Amino acid sequence: MNPDALRASFRNRFLLGFLACAGLIAYALYTQFHDGLVPCPLCIFQRVAFAALGVVFLAGGLHAPRGVTARRVYGVLALLASFGGIAVAGNHVRLQHLPSDQVPSCGPGLDYMLDAMPIGSVIRTVMTGSGECANVDWSFLGLSMPAWSLLWFVLLAGWAAYAAFRRG
Repeated sequence: MNPDALRASFRNRFLLGFLACAGLIAYALYTQFHDGLVPCPLCIFQRVAFAALGVVFLAGGLHAPRGVTARRVYGVLALLASFGGIAVAGNHVRLQHLPSDQVPSCGPGLDYMLDAMPIGSVIRTVMTGSGECANVDWSFLGLSMPAWSLLWFVLLAGWAAYAAFRRG
């Protein structure tokens, strides 16, 4: 495949990845503001990971570099954002499957933690979870929203790897 065709396919694949991330965030906002689902701290962290991944996809798609090395850099950045999302969503799914006697107690809200604690402590506290993160308030085809997020992070990681690392 010629370099211009590779560049165009990279651009299209990364822009499609951006559209997927934007659509997922849009749906999360819809469920929050239309359906009244209040996101827990882990849900907010997943939105941040989708936003970071979307920014990488958008930047890579708009740049559409000619060189293999630059495409791979975008691929690595997208994989890092995806793996961060996989870690957060996976932890959230784990919390939702804990027996009720092992669910951590509800802690302070994310706004309070961000005001009162250093960011490292906030991340550590959120990742250990709280009782509100163990609730399943929404499901589709038997999967909770964090489970769907986990699935999407895995799919988007595969998509980014395919787009950035495939051979001509």
